[in-house]
Amino acid sequence: MVDDFKSRGGSPWGAPPGGGGNGSGRGPTPPDIDEIIRKIQSTINKFMPGRGAKGGKPIILALVILAVVWVASGLYRVLPDEQGVVLRFGKFVKTTQPGLNYHFPYPIESVLTPKVTKVNRMDVGFRSGADSGFSSGGVADVPEESLMLTGDENIVNIDFSVFWVIKDAGFFLFKIQDPQGTVKAAAETAMREVIARSDIQPILTEGRSRIEIDTQEIIQNILDEYNSGIQVTQVQTQKADPPDQVIDAFRDVQAARADMERSKNEAQAYANDVIPRARGEAAKILQAAEAYKKEVVARAEGEASRFLAIYTEYAKAKEVTQERMYLETMEKVLADIDKVIIDKNAGSGVVPYLPLPELKKRTN
Repeated sequence: MVDDFKSRGGSPWGAPPGGGGNGSGRGPTPPDIDEIIRKIQSTINKFMPGRGAKGGKPIILALVILAVVWVASGLYRVLPDEQGVVLRFGKFVKTTQPGLNYHFPYPIESVLTPKVTKVNRMDVGFRSGADSGFSSGGVADVPEESLMLTGDENIVNIDFSVFWVIKDAGFFLFKIQDPQGTVKAAAETAMREVIARSDIQPILTEGRSRIEIDTQEIIQNILDEYNSGIQVTQVQTQKADPPDQVIDAFRDVQAARADMERSKNEAQAYANDVIPRARGEAAKILQAAEAYKKEVVARAEGEASRFLAIYTEYAKAKEVTQERMYLETMEKVLADIDKVIIDKNAGSGVVPYLPLPELKKRTN
């Protein structure tokens, strides 16, 4: 075949019309394939014993090269956001981490490298974007998924999303057949369990964060039981409302409860203002009464002690005591009365007297 090429001008394409390789005609002359083949054979023969010998040595060299290439084909690289899943004759063997790794060449072993850091999202109770069926990218509710029975026998319409990543690529690829369906079923089951043991009021108000945490724990336990190789990173509640048929009535109930709470808070504030003041007044009255009680008791005890002391002295000297008591009593009685003292022993018709009130006024 080479001679046939050479008979057509030394080139497999033949001589170009209009001239040779001097630049005339339609283009340059193609390379001489025969010469290239001879150079390759000469290079290979240099590495073979008995250089220039004819026979099967070039075939052996080619087989050796092919074997080296085949063995080297087992090298593979796993990127930082991937995990390597090694299959031996189609059976899962092991999982490899990012970096340069090696496996037995094909067809003995093969490797899959799924992305394990990509955050996947599963919506339950609604469909958004293209999945909603609206060309404008709206949101469609799925009542058979979102309507759930609460612990106090009410119905709540709850939509939520589950975010998850691949934790173990080997389990993810070969332990579960439908990862998306498994995550969705586990999520719906877990949410229904949490809602069934909760009252509707905290579900609609402040209890959502607790519901999300409990639901995430239950979903993860279910997936771990199936060896799914999936890690749930977050459960996010999109909405939690009463059913559409009774949402207006429910809002009226919520408004009434808000008014009730406001009235209770106002009453509590008034009570917090009045009760401490009343308690203070009561404590003041009690303290005043206690002080009066102590004063009266102390005065009575003092009077009794004084009476006993006077009685003791009276028993010793009755006349002296009587006179002293008379004088003390008269002193108290006449203390605030203007008095004129007359000497009864005065004679000759003169009435001697001592004008004590005038003397007192002059003194003042």
